[in-house]
Amino acid sequence: MTKKPFIALTLACASWLTAPALAALGEPEKPDLKLGFIKLTDMAPLAVAWEQGYFLDEGLFVELEAQANWKVLLDRVITGELDGAHMLAGQPLGATIGYGTQADIITAFSMDLNGNGITVSNDVWEDMREHIPNQADGSPQHPISAAALKPVVDAYSERGERFPMGMVFPVSTHNYELRYWLAAGGLNPGYYAPQSGDTSGTLQADVHLSVTPPPQMPATLEAGTIKGYCVGEPWNQQAVAKGIGVPVITDYEIWPNNPEKVFGVTEQWAEKYPNTHLHLLRALIRAAYWLDENNNANREEAVQILSRPNYVGADAQVIANSMTGTFEYEKDDVRPVPDFNVFFRYYATYPYPSDAIWYLTQMRRWGQIPEAKPDNWYMETARKVYRTDIYEAAAQSLIDDGLMSAEDFPELGAENFERPEQGELIDGVPFTPRTPNAYIDSFAIGLKGQDTP
Repeated sequence: MTKKPFIALTLACASWLTAPALAALGEPEKPDLKLGFIKLTDMAPLAVAWEQGYFLDEGLFVELEAQANWKVLLDRVITGELDGAHMLAGQPLGATIGYGTQADIITAFSMDLNGNGITVSNDVWEDMREHIPNQADGSPQHPISAAALKPVVDAYSERGERFPMGMVFPVSTHNYELRYWLAAGGLNPGYYAPQSGDTSGTLQADVHLSVTPPPQMPATLEAGTIKGYCVGEPWNQQAVAKGIGVPVITDYEIWPNNPEKVFGVTEQWAEKYPNTHLHLLRALIRAAYWLDENNNANREEAVQILSRPNYVGADAQVIANSMTGTFEYEKDDVRPVPDFNVFFRYYATYPYPSDAIWYLTQMRRWGQIPEAKPDNWYMETARKVYRTDIYEAAAQSLIDDGLMSAEDFPELGAENFERPEQGELIDGVPFTPRTPNAYIDSFAIGLKGQDTP
């Protein structure tokens, strides 16, 4: 990416070399870092940490580099070409349990809550619309259930046609949110069968899901290759701007304050460069705080940053639709969604083990974990990958340096197992992270018990 003038970097050196953080934590073992991201608005903490000088405050020279897709990003972290990256929350878990490429990846920082939507093509929307009740003003009543999509899918099936939809990666939040929404409306999104070599995820599927990189979603929809998709912003709002599709639901409506992206590194990297990792986390925590500070007062500035081609590269107004607390479902149907993008509120940055457990339950539900596991396996895997101990060390150092206060974080040193202030899931099924198998067994659609795909 374009760097600031060398003179500016040189002048900044004096501030880092005397910073309390360097004395307390020790200087970064590796100050020159290359970090990866995908062009989505929720990479914002990385962009803000660079633009606001938080990386420099920590003695870090950081290069941010956009990646082609999630697989390339993960592979480059594993090989060491990237020091760390903006990741799907399921990626460290999938890698650690060996779904796809096996590697020990950890996260000590949750990048955001919410931020996704499900969009359908204009023709599908027209067919769905008759099954959706109206509000008093004549606009569609939200949240919209996938039950309104079921007659459309059934009509495709009767004609002998598949109903295709896109998501961004097999272990993405988008895959699991789309599957969750479909299943809640009575549609089976299909199963994975890795033991038999079928990783399509379409066994017994009513709706056939496939992978499309986020920036390519609108074009793929416009081409008719898919009839809808689940993706992060700004690619739902881009469909509205281009007049090619209609977002029908946000993930906030599927599960308020759901976990979304994380910052991931290999376990080996974290062990080799512990001081660097802590300094990196401090910068990201401060950036997340800036993004939500004073009731989102900095969001307009953040929009301008993200619109630059070296970050997200979408029109600023398209990015602003969601980043500034509103969401446009159709042209001129703009509704307030103040928590569509949450970066720091509700302890968003804390890597709660319950987040990991939800992802693991969905991997089991759809066959990516092909065999039943005991409850304690879910607990142990969550603790291994979601490193609350490292996060708390970084948070405590920020408190000690007077840069943040204890009230900004959950009680450090407490159990901090379950994410607070989450709403009810759209199907009304309670999420019970301490009893994951009971949770899995409570769904009408999905593997349960000793089922195998």
